[in-house]
Amino acid sequence: MKYQIKNIVFVLSAALLFLACVAAAQEKPAGINLWPDGAPIDKAGNTEDVEVCLYPILPEQTSQDPIPAVVVCPGGGYAGLSAFCPEGSETAKWLNSFGIAGFVLQYRLPAGRDTVPLADTQRAIRYVRANAEKYGIDPNKIGIIGYSAGGHLASTATTHFDAGKADAADPIERVSCRPDFSLLIYPVILLGSEYTHQGSQDNLLGKNAPQALIDYYSSEKQVTPETPPVFLAQAIDDTVVPIENSRAFAKAMQRYNLPYVLVELPDGNHCFNHYSGASWEMWRALAESWILQLTGKAAR
Repeated sequence: MKYQIKNIVFVLSAALLFLACVAAAQEKPAGINLWPDGAPIDKAGNTEDVEVCLYPILPEQTSQDPIPAVVVCPGGGYAGLSAFCPEGSETAKWLNSFGIAGFVLQYRLPAGRDTVPLADTQRAIRYVRANAEKYGIDPNKIGIIGYSAGGHLASTATTHFDAGKADAADPIERVSCRPDFSLLIYPVILLGSEYTHQGSQDNLLGKNAPQALIDYYSSEKQVTPETPPVFLAQAIDDTVVPIENSRAFAKAMQRYNLPYVLVELPDGNHCFNHYSGASWEMWRALAESWILQLTGKAAR
């Protein structure tokens, strides 16, 4: 019964998110197709002909100095998402308000193809880094933010990365996909656990996934000394994705003495009362200060 209630809450949250996304979709920027020659669907090199769009949303730049950037991953339980919602384009505009470029990713939904969302996210980070000069961005200050299942995806990109392939024909593939910092907001972290959001796990890995695959995508098990700084925020009363998810990742960071911040808000449930109220404003204020301090930008 507890699981059923959690799923009902998740469905209601998804419906409200959809309405918020419809309202936010009035101004749609031009998107960049990250895979013009075909999007990979597995590690064997097979591809599909589908657009995977990254939407640059940039602040007005009053200086010639390069600015930080953040790739934005909306949530949706790996079952649906929209780039134009509080977790997408509105987040990019919030980043713009203190001088950070936002790149909103409409990643592919996995439907059990576990490598697909991560491939898109790694490609997005590489794209921004490879095109840093074009956008006036500092290639050494490129972060990622994700919400809920998008938080799981951001945490996966935070713990699974490479330095690029120096001999790749595609110049984008020659650069690193390691984020320089990460923000994980009410994220799905734990898989195969009593605190797992089962819908996200099943959509990503399929039902009855082998333990090795569950472990690979359990981000708290994948933290290493090379994991970048992380900011986490979640409500203590989250009934959809329990706060134990954020706590587990924070504990893994602590194990390696890595820099992190865990903000535990007293209320707001999942999505912090649908993106409004004291908890929503509090995590944003703290995250802004953290990003500015980490990237060396002056506070506004």
